[in-house]
Amino acid sequence: MCKQPKPNVGSSNSRQVVIGYYEGWNMNKKCGTMTPEEIPVHSLTHLIFSFGFIAPGTFKIEPMSDFQPSLFGRVTDLKMKKPSLKVLIALGGWTHNDPGKYQKVFSDMAASAANRKTFISNLIGFMAEYGFDGVDLDWEYPGAPDRGGIPEDGENLNKLMKEMKDAMGSRYILTFTAPTSYWYLRHFDIKKSAEIADWINLMSYDLHGVWDSDNPIGNQILGHTNLTEIDLALDLLWRNDVSPSKIVLGTGFYGRSFRLEDPKCWTPGCKFSGPGEKGECTATEGFLSYKEVKDILAKTKAKPKLDKDAAVQYLTYGQNSWISYDDPATIQMKVDFANKRGLKGLMTWAIDIDDEKGDLIRALTG
Repeated sequence: MCKQPKPNVGSSNSRQVVIGYYEGWNMNKKCGTMTPEEIPVHSLTHLIFSFGFIAPGTFKIEPMSDFQPSLFGRVTDLKMKKPSLKVLIALGGWTHNDPGKYQKVFSDMAASAANRKTFISNLIGFMAEYGFDGVDLDWEYPGAPDRGGIPEDGENLNKLMKEMKDAMGSRYILTFTAPTSYWYLRHFDIKKSAEIADWINLMSYDLHGVWDSDNPIGNQILGHTNLTEIDLALDLLWRNDVSPSKIVLGTGFYGRSFRLEDPKCWTPGCKFSGPGEKGECTATEGFLSYKEVKDILAKTKAKPKLDKDAAVQYLTYGQNSWISYDDPATIQMKVDFANKRGLKGLMTWAIDIDDEKGDLIRALTG
């Protein structure tokens, strides 16, 4: 039997770095919104604004269609409230690489030295104009054929980051997001990427969802976050000599919901027939903010079931609805895990979908 690799590190205090992603479009919801001025910045060391898009052809930074450019400045102005706060711009996101005009932008931009130079110059100008302290590259995903990628992307990403680092120096922070799934991670030259960047924001959530019905796993209900699976993902990084001090562990302030095929079969591995109903505020099938989960708990009086190994809560409610989510208890379990593994810090997607009292960010920061 081959032994699992384990990095040679002691424990850490992962709460020294606490990062919140902020969804620029969240104020378009009919309820459960958070203005930049309402972000609990005193709980955070870093705030990452999501998302800036990269314009095809010119490689200029532009806002998503869901918000005005003035929002960039409102977010960086929060440093007046907390001068030690660092504010980064996240570029990309899942929808950036959906089929459409932006899908090939990362690949095209990273493919040539001239394009990279243009982009880096635009980026530094943009960060200086709005007062950002750094950038988080959220390319989902280099080299993935199902996401518009080409085989050279992994190598080109590292060329891009190296040139960004050289141009930005120590004045700006450079991070990137990485998936936990081998399917997408295999196209990264992760060892080199980790050496160049200041750290990696590990998306250790959305491990499962309705999309599984198109995968070999099939339509099983499984927690969208699961410490056992996250540990296996970290093993992939240790095998590539990535230092735990370069990893920030991601947590989700939301749940993933399903409709059960058979209401009597509700444990992980049972079958789902589709996504759960839309929440009142987030209005997205199969997705509920922590605020919406709390509302369901209050309304239905349903009792969640804690999966201790996975460090996640499961809730069955209504006729045939099932959801997996984190609460303060499971967030604390993830903090303990990050400390034990010697990780650099903690982050959440997303600060604006916590409940009104900020229960989850309080649990994350202790």
